[in-house]
Amino acid sequence: MTKLISTNKKAYRDYTVVETLECGVNLIGCEVKSLRKGEVNLADSWCRITNGTLILVNCHIKNYDKGSYSNVESRRDRRLLAHKREVMRLLGKVKEKGYSVVPTKLYFKDSLVKVEVALVKGKRNYDKKEAIRNKDVERDVQRVLKDYSESR
Repeated sequence: MTKLISTNKKAYRDYTVVETLECGVNLIGCEVKSLRKGEVNLADSWCRITNGTLILVNCHIKNYDKGSYSNVESRRDRRLLAHKREVMRLLGKVKEKGYSVVPTKLYFKDSLVKVEVALVKGKRNYDKKEAIRNKDVERDVQRVLKDYSESR
């Protein structure tokens, strides 16, 4: 059973997703409580690879209001839990020009917090406009099909 906590809509708008990877997150108890309340922002976050480990950078998890000494900095770097082989494969791709690693989704899988990390390639402005245009056309087609099926 999965429960979606947050998505990174900015990543889908600014990048083309090449492949995805599911990772665990190394968190502290108060951070998990804040995640259960949905107080997280993935908008400007990204991932870096240091010493063979994947690290989530600039992800804002609000401090738990009832936590005291166990609260930590809200924008601290968090280690992602992935197999070394997967991290090294991502590292090889990132070294190519134009590829980055960004988190796209944060969710609970049973009782564990998981992050969907995507290998992405940046979009140009004309690519973004074309994606918006395609989405509008698809929406119009769905609207016409719905009206047609209701009129029958």
